[in-house]
Amino acid sequence: MDRFDALQAFVRVVEAGSFTKAAQTLQISKTTVTQLVQQLEARLRVKLLNRTTRQVSVTPDGAAYYERAVRLLADLEDADTSLSTASASPRGRLRVDVPSPFALMILVPALPAFYARYPDIQLHIGVSDRMVDVIGDNVDCVLRGGELTDSSLQARRVGELRLGVYAAPSYLEHAGTPMHPGELEDTHHRIVGFLGASSGKVAPVTMRRDGECISVRGRYLAALDDGNAYLAAGLAGVGVLWLPHYMAREYVARGQLVPIFESWRLDPMPMYVVYPPNRHVSVKLRVFIDWVGELMERHVSGLARETR
Repeated sequence: MDRFDALQAFVRVVEAGSFTKAAQTLQISKTTVTQLVQQLEARLRVKLLNRTTRQVSVTPDGAAYYERAVRLLADLEDADTSLSTASASPRGRLRVDVPSPFALMILVPALPAFYARYPDIQLHIGVSDRMVDVIGDNVDCVLRGGELTDSSLQARRVGELRLGVYAAPSYLEHAGTPMHPGELEDTHHRIVGFLGASSGKVAPVTMRRDGECISVRGRYLAALDDGNAYLAAGLAGVGVLWLPHYMAREYVARGQLVPIFESWRLDPMPMYVVYPPNRHVSVKLRVFIDWVGELMERHVSGLARETR
């Protein structure tokens, strides 16, 4: 038995809650994962996991051993990266997940600059606006907007998104230009709905001006759960959009979107890089998080200050 492989397999089963998921993320067979954990239990003469046909749960002894195993694996990685060559050039694979508009407009175009700085980091990038199971899916980190609801995860705030209200000229020609946000509740106006990842519902938006505060829900015919598709619907004239400034900037310059309610303010959306608890923050993960913060400052947060 390779004790390192066995420790990795055990830790992944605990974090994923499944032998099948652990095997998928480790890219080995389920049989191999099962054998490694069984061999580890046999060597320790302790039952680490309770197995049923429906679920896998960790025993009290297994929970204590898991904490030690995580620290040991982190120490091993520290030993690797403590060498001057490794510290100067972080290496290895990172699994990350980012919102689709941020990936399309900001992150992917900046990848050549990232690889010029860190040529030995291999990124596996998930592009979605869905809720990601950071632990179960074995993702190293995710970038998400909004206040955090899962206090069990670790997070670093990397910036905030300033939001505005926009509509396509074709929509305004058809429905007219609303002068007050409350008009979006009228029967002749429509918004494009964005489905929240956790709720699956279209949430109202709060707008403020000179002491007035209004919560706007609006009426919609189409609601989408992907940021790029949401933007495309607005460009097609389906309805009014709430957008981060960085998403709207290019289309406003081209005349494809028109800002409305410019004297009103929407609460900014905080952006976080979220990663699993008890997971060692490796050098490669740390430099990636720092780089995302730089992108936010250069392309998003900096723009927000300019447009206030």
